Formats: sequence, C-alpha cells, structure tokens
Amino acid sequence: MTPAMTSPMNSDRTASVDCAAIQMVSSPDVADNLARAGQQIALAAAAGAELVVLPEYFCLMGHKDRDKLVLAEQAGDGPIQAALAAWAVQHGIWLVGGTLPLRIAGDPDHVSNTCLTYAPDGSLAARYDKIHLFRYDDGERRYDEAATLCAGTQPVAFELRSRAGDTFRVGLSTCYDLRFPELYRALMSPLPCDLFVVGAAFTYPTGQAHWEVLLRARAIENQCHVLASAQGGRHANGRRTWGHSLAIDPWGVVQAVRPEGEGVVMGRVDLARQGDVRRQLPALTHRVM
Repeated sequence: MTPAMTSPMNSDRTASVDCAAIQMVSSPDVADNLARAGQQIALAAAAGAELVVLPEYFCLMGHKDRDKLVLAEQAGDGPIQAALAAWAVQHGIWLVGGTLPLRIAGDPDHVSNTCLTYAPDGSLAARYDKIHLFRYDDGERRYDEAATLCAGTQPVAFELRSRAGDTFRVGLSTCYDLRFPELYRALMSPLPCDLFVVGAAFTYPTGQAHWEVLLRARAIENQCHVLASAQGGRHANGRRTWGHSLAIDPWGVVQAVRPEGEGVVMGRVDLARQGDVRRQLPALTHRVM
C-alpha cells in the first residue's frame, strides 16, 4: 500500500469551509454574462462562501463553436481573467473561474478550455486545461469539441487556505471529465483531495440520464465532497443545458441542488464528516490495483 492511500485516514481533521456553485444560463453576450456572474458571486460571498465555483463557459455560450476562437484571451492577459481576479479580491474568496478559452501559440483554429483559480489576493492559484473532449451525436444534436479545442494532459489540484487558517485540497475537473473515474483517482494521489469541483455545461439528454449518478459516484468511490456548477436552462443560441448544480457529501448525500435557472447552490466541506466516512468504511485503504 502506497503512502497516498494511507493518508485519507486522517480522521482527526475537524475543520469546515463553506462553498458555493453558481448556476448560469449564459448567452453570446460576454458583457452581460460577466455582469450576471459578478452578481451571483456577490450573493454567494454574502452567504458566507469562501470558495465560489463558476460553470463551464460562464463567459460565453456562442451561436457557433468557432465564436470562442474570437473571444480567446492570451494566458495572463484579458478582460475575463481580469474580472475573475478582481472578484476574488473584492470578496476575499477563492474563485474557480469555470472555463474560458485561452489561445494556443501557433494554432489559430484551436483554443484550450481552461479553468483558472484565483486566490483571495487575486493571484493565480491554479490552471487546469480540460483533458477529455466531448463528442456526441443522437441524430438531432451533434457536438465535437475537438474541432475547436485542444485537450489538456495533466490533473490539477490546489491547496485552499481558509480564513480560519485550515487547509483543504481541491481537485479541478470540467464537464465531460466526469465520465472518467481514473482522473479523480489520479487527483487522490499523492495527496487525497477533500473536494472535487466540476464546472459543466451538460447537454439536457446526457444530463437527465447521467449527471447526478456520475457526480454521486465520484463522491462515493473517493469518499470526497463534490461541488458541481452547471449551465442550466434554455440559451439564446437554442441550446438547452441540464443544470442541477449540486453539493454532495463524501457518503454521496446531496446537500443542495438547483434544477434550472440562474442562482447559487451552497455547500460545506466538513472534514469531520469526511473523516467519519473514511474511518467507518476504509475503502480507500482496501484498493489493490
């Protein structure tokens, strides 16, 4: 048994931190999307959230896939990144910025679908490029993210330090990643996560069938909190997303959910609860492969 699989048994950790998932119904209007995101972030912070998560493509749900190529920013520079950093400072929060398109040097036809996390001082705490690219065709709806996106290659987690001085390990993931449990296993090593966050824009049919069961499975099999921030409703481009932003505890219990429409879903990362789950059913130490 490796050290990474013994460390989840630290049941003496008792800290907690409040967090929030923002649900949006983003449009092709970037300025309006940013204004709406800012309003919801303020509501979440006022409710006590120290970590706030935005959904995939919070800044743009374009009329066509190639719209994101025009919007794409250079890493470290651009109005969307500036807004994320400013919100983190304004509210003194850790902000997981859903995703935004970032340019790829030498490739004008593709961008990365990137999740940027900002610390309360506005500094960049983590960058995660979506690894798994979605492709779907049911005869009516067709999607192929690889037409405009380049996939990332590395799992990413960061250390959140709360206002009380406690540390929580947070693993990042985006939408279609949710179907690949090996990513979340990778995020549990070399140190286990306390929270997985998922920013998403799940299609209505795939979300209706699989969204909640996949999220609960990732929580249960890793005995880890999950916070999922989703697009949820009918968009100006004609697309309908599933929504159902969720907060889930390490036993797989849904703490809160918002079915559709813009709003805030509050959750809490409770290390005492997590410690109880991992101690009573030490499945993480029973792994043999």
